Amino acid sequence: MTIRGDGTTSEADRIRLEYERRAREIPPDYYSMANGPVLFAYQQRVRAVIKNLHNFRMFPLSDRKILEVGCGTGGWLADFEAWGADRRNLAGIELNPSRSRLAQARFAPQRDERGHILTEGADVRLGDASNLPWPDASFDIVLQGTVFTSILEDGMKRVVAGEMMRVLKPGGIVVWYDFFYDNPSNSNVRGIRSREIHSLFSGYDIQLKRITLAPPIAKQIVPITWIGALLLEKISIFNTHYLGIIFKQAIS
Repeated sequence: MTIRGDGTTSEADRIRLEYERRAREIPPDYYSMANGPVLFAYQQRVRAVIKNLHNFRMFPLSDRKILEVGCGTGGWLADFEAWGADRRNLAGIELNPSRSRLAQARFAPQRDERGHILTEGADVRLGDASNLPWPDASFDIVLQGTVFTSILEDGMKRVVAGEMMRVLKPGGIVVWYDFFYDNPSNSNVRGIRSREIHSLFSGYDIQLKRITLAPPIAKQIVPITWIGALLLEKISIFNTHYLGIIFKQAIS
């Protein structure tokens, strides 16, 4: 653990400890796809992301280099692979050691008993997104899903945003998915609104759309009427997240 001169821990350590707390206290099946409202939110998010990838001509994904910042156990990486990405072109970085190990087990190269590679895999690292271990302009797509709302220090947010744009190729995109409302029951997260996103990525082309029906509402509506939940999300006033595309202009 990193200790500062004033005796406090670093922001990265605070986030790591918070995720350890969540792992202890949140039931293992809380985000299971067997839960109707979770499945509803996932399917709606997937539809919206795929539509944006089409709009920015990212398909086919087979030759695209893709990085997820804060990859957790690799859920988004699995999505991109299902959409046609080559596992060898996927990369992820995760702050939490246990989640990083799970992602590495899912996507890392498979080796025989002598250590020889049988099948190549994704490049999943344990580390801090404020210091990405890849060269400039390495990726066509950089993704972050509910990472920035866990960062409370403005300075760290700016460094992470800068790192994401550094490793993004000209002509590439950042896929942003995060909530914009504060969570009154959790002071360790903070919603990020449009103005702050534009400030973090000043100078880049940014498109934002409100998606994801508020979970408390989805829990009430989805078990009764899926179509009703679709209509409520389409209205968007009860939505809680931004799906964003941040475009890095190609060098002419």
